[in-house]
Amino acid sequence: MTKTNHILQQRIHTPLGWLSATRSERGLSGLWFDDQKHHPGVLDLPVSEADPLLSRVDAALQAYFGGSGLPADILAALDPQGTPFQQQVWRSLLQIAPGCSESYSALAHRIGRPLAVRAVGAAVGRNPVSILIPCHRVLGASGELTGYAGGLARKRAMLNLEGATYKQ
Repeated sequence: MTKTNHILQQRIHTPLGWLSATRSERGLSGLWFDDQKHHPGVLDLPVSEADPLLSRVDAALQAYFGGSGLPADILAALDPQGTPFQQQVWRSLLQIAPGCSESYSALAHRIGRPLAVRAVGAAVGRNPVSILIPCHRVLGASGELTGYAGGLARKRAMLNLEGATYKQ
């Protein structure tokens, strides 16, 4: 397991449920739905409602769920913590534009690891920064909804909000 450097947390309410947001010294290090798979559990961190970065994340999420998209500057403040391979996959997810999707296989090819589809899928599932690192934009090989750590209903809602097409 990768060591985390979370120093502060804030709770954020969205139309899809409550999120726990954490930050490190360098940026946003975590964003999990309460019932999300791979949630780190109870975080023994100070809670802040006034941290500038976490407040910007809250505002960015409210804009996103309001249909305005995500401000580009918020993506510059990401600090997800993981293995070098996970980091490579998560950076690649940032290249999938809103309203678009990509298969796990295509993602594996794009990062130069065409035989690592399962490993890519595992890294996508371990994404510690939901929504902002858009793992919800990854679909099955024929465009069908497949697993999402936050639940398929949330994945479907975000893809619908972004205007993406997928197989039901």
